[in-house]
Amino acid sequence: MKRIVLSCVLALFSLAAGAVIETYQFDTPLQQQRYHAFIEELRCPKCQNQNLSGSDSAISKDLRRQLHSMIMEGKSDIEITQYMVARYGDFILYRPRFSSQTAVLWLMPLGLLALGLLVWWRMASSRKRVQLSADEVLSQRDQERLRALLDDDAERAEERS
Repeated sequence: MKRIVLSCVLALFSLAAGAVIETYQFDTPLQQQRYHAFIEELRCPKCQNQNLSGSDSAISKDLRRQLHSMIMEGKSDIEITQYMVARYGDFILYRPRFSSQTAVLWLMPLGLLALGLLVWWRMASSRKRVQLSADEVLSQRDQERLRALLDDDAERAEERS
């Protein structure tokens, strides 16, 4: 039994040892910081909701290599972002830019909030109208009876005290 467990543990370690770890050399810590920021903020075009740092797909490896070379060439962040968007579209950005194509994405939460507030306001105002109309439905005789009952309750409360 111990041998089976030991062989399973060794098999798991050997799988981890076979994983490829990419190491890129940078001239400055700022270049390395920019690289890590980009691989965290750019999405893998093949994978669903994985950034470049978390994906093992071939295209992610190519993009990381391309990103490294662009940083080493001295390209600015804007140039790198424009290159990636031109090649892969806005999908590659985790935080898409505001444009006519993404306006719905950015403005929909505000629109839904405004719609919810409008519905709430309309429901609240209709309740007030219903309450007012219920008071108006009482006839003169019913209103006198109601006042008499309220006065009787007030007198009984005073007698008890």
